[in-house]
Amino acid sequence: MKTGAKDYPNNADGSNTASRKIAWEIVKLMGCKSIYGSISGQTAGNLFELITKDFLEEAFGLLQHIRPGKWIYSVNTAISNFDQYKDLAEIEKVVKKNRELATTLGQDYVVSPDIIIAREPVSDDEINRTQKLIEASNAVAKLTPIRKSNVDISKPILHASISCKWTLRSDRAQNTRTEALNLIRNRKGKLPHIVAVTAEPTPIRIASLALGTGDIDCVYHFALNELKAGIENIKNEDQLDMLNMLIEGRRLRDISDLPFDLAT
Repeated sequence: MKTGAKDYPNNADGSNTASRKIAWEIVKLMGCKSIYGSISGQTAGNLFELITKDFLEEAFGLLQHIRPGKWIYSVNTAISNFDQYKDLAEIEKVVKKNRELATTLGQDYVVSPDIIIAREPVSDDEINRTQKLIEASNAVAKLTPIRKSNVDISKPILHASISCKWTLRSDRAQNTRTEALNLIRNRKGKLPHIVAVTAEPTPIRIASLALGTGDIDCVYHFALNELKAGIENIKNEDQLDMLNMLIEGRRLRDISDLPFDLAT
């Protein structure tokens, strides 16, 4: 976490006193060493995506015994690469060749989530590992995407779409909601987990994404315990009330909860 030229952590809004104070409290409580300098918002966001992806890959991997499978982790991958959304690739090809269709349908239905977790389909040998459950000659279970032999070219099944936001402003919250609605509306089959991870220091801004239901499963904070302790330290009642409402309303959790939630 770098501090900017005006001496506040770069996840804080320099024009917002509460944001600066809370961000500093998080830095102190995490025991982080400040690195003075500047970093662009784009670079900070990209680093946050990669660090979050690496954390999830390691933590979710430790839960193989409760959620087995061969998992794929990547950043900025188009959803048309996954089984539930593979038809979108064909639609996209047609739309790109037809200006009238492009005008009518738009081109924002093939989104590329910041982080994805996907599951590889399994072979019949894997399905039959402990006992004979299925045979190629039987006309059963011929349509399920989890069975690799059902299609000539199988595609991974999208398990989770994770939006990463180093900070939150109203337009970024809306982008995440729009992406979530695309994932919900355009799928054929299982709906993936749709979550967001943020390092935003002010609960009132986190609420712009976390409040409500129907699109995002839940929002996760990169340091929720430190966030709460920091707000208590500076005695900001408005921010603390909002934070407690989000936590008690099951709309905001700590990043350490996310690997377990993904195992469901």
